[in-house]
Amino acid sequence: MSIVVTGATGQLGRLVVTSLLERGVPASDVLATGRDADRLAASVPEGVRTQRVDLDDPGTIDGALAAGDTVLLVSTDAVGRRVAQHTALIEAAVTAGVARVVYTSAPHADTSDLVLAPEHRATEEVLRASGVPFTVLRNNWYTENYLPQVEQARATGALVASAADGRVASATRRDFADAAAVVLSTEGHEGRTYELTGDTAWSFDDLAEVLGEITGRAVVYRPVDATEHQRILVQAGLDEGTAAFVATLDANIARGDLADATSDLRDLVGRPTTTLRDGLVEAVNA
Repeated sequence: MSIVVTGATGQLGRLVVTSLLERGVPASDVLATGRDADRLAASVPEGVRTQRVDLDDPGTIDGALAAGDTVLLVSTDAVGRRVAQHTALIEAAVTAGVARVVYTSAPHADTSDLVLAPEHRATEEVLRASGVPFTVLRNNWYTENYLPQVEQARATGALVASAADGRVASATRRDFADAAAVVLSTEGHEGRTYELTGDTAWSFDDLAEVLGEITGRAVVYRPVDATEHQRILVQAGLDEGTAAFVATLDANIARGDLADATSDLRDLVGRPTTTLRDGLVEAVNA
């Protein structure tokens, strides 16, 4: 029986593999999968088994899953194709008779109007209908997603966003990876849904203050409306679709969709979550 990690060449998947080993899981009990075999082999620690799995090609899943395995389905980044990709893995898990599927979802995916929620909600529905034992990890926003704002702030002294006075209960990828490793390697999580967040929901004024500490200059949060935000983002080089997505996400933040701080992540990992400041400093220094 193995712990199978999909998307192991991605940032979260790699960290989950590392965390599993740190928690005493033998490397030989971990199977890391990803689309690029060469990149996969180069990105995992020694002793971890690897197999190429492309969720757009269900045939590549054959042989990756076996009866009794615990599988981490890391949600893919293929917006518009996620549900089909995730379904392929879930159906293969049912056929193989795995012990449990752990899925990385979005905050309050079953009820939220968050722009990211629909594909996660649909995947959760497929998972529940499949009959396979499962655990859902609803990850809040990654602190590292704000790394690009460091250089923006360094250059302009401003943090521009259309999130109004919204708050974000973010945590680092390492925090979320550690939680996933706990759930994958211990008992008592079957049928559970965890709302994983940082301990504190921070404001964009808080983010501006942290950016000021990192850059060594005064940084001011400059809230703008969504239309102006999109225009600024396009001028900065983003394509129209990406700019619209960022502005929509900020509108979701302004509405409070990422503000719900829970204790689930802290309780699972047995320590406080990484602060906004420490998370961004670590990301800058990485």
